[in-house]
Amino acid sequence: MNVYISIDMEGVAGIATREQCRRGSSDYEIGRELMTREANAAIAGAFDGGAARVVCNDAHADMANLLPSELDPRAEVILGSPKVEYSMMEGVADDFGAALFVGYHAGAGEPAAVLAHTYSGASFYQVRLNDAPVTEAELNALVAGAHGVPVALVTGDDRICAIVRDRLPGVRTAAVKRSHSFTVGASMHPERAREDIRRASAEAVNGAKELAPTTAPGPFTIEVDLTDMRRAELCGLVPGAQRAGRTVRYTSRDYLEAFRCLRAWLYLGAAGA
Repeated sequence: MNVYISIDMEGVAGIATREQCRRGSSDYEIGRELMTREANAAIAGAFDGGAARVVCNDAHADMANLLPSELDPRAEVILGSPKVEYSMMEGVADDFGAALFVGYHAGAGEPAAVLAHTYSGASFYQVRLNDAPVTEAELNALVAGAHGVPVALVTGDDRICAIVRDRLPGVRTAAVKRSHSFTVGASMHPERAREDIRRASAEAVNGAKELAPTTAPGPFTIEVDLTDMRRAELCGLVPGAQRAGRTVRYTSRDYLEAFRCLRAWLYLGAAGA
């Protein structure tokens, strides 16, 4: 079985502040090392569970945070941005048997959740799909589902684990910290967290054949509340988008098309900074 890993940073054990996640900060090197080691735990677990091939996509910020020379040499790594096709899901394809989401976090607007945001903490105040607030995990699960790939595991803080257990039937979770507030969390020791992730990854891959991909009937209406009017004005330039004040909306019968619009808004919002 081929296994796909999408790894973020905010949900990694030992991380609770923006400084740990931002390139150029004095704490950033600590954050990327913690992220790399959790990636290795998930990779090792995937092979323990029977994976024949593992592809790990760096899905945080500029998407070049993982330390390639420190990664498990059995895995392939996807680095760099902009990842125009699928962003946090770059490289996912029909030949994968399972997807693992590592280091994930709660969505924008989730109260008292560590570093919660949805695709852009700087531009997006909230993201909704068919009127319901969504997390990156749910959006990305639908991308995987469009390729017939089930999400077998999500790791991160307790908030995202509770959300996906409710919304992604059959998914395994590994909570490595408890959220107290936006920049406060009670974390497991990173070594213990990696042990849990490796074990959960092996179990998830071993049981992935019993899971169904995440799908939903169309049409899909994706809405984003932008943090200011200038960003909203730029995002309103996307053909087919509708704008009302700081909110932009796009509807398609094809989920991947709606997701493509979200990614365009992501870059337009950044351009309006």
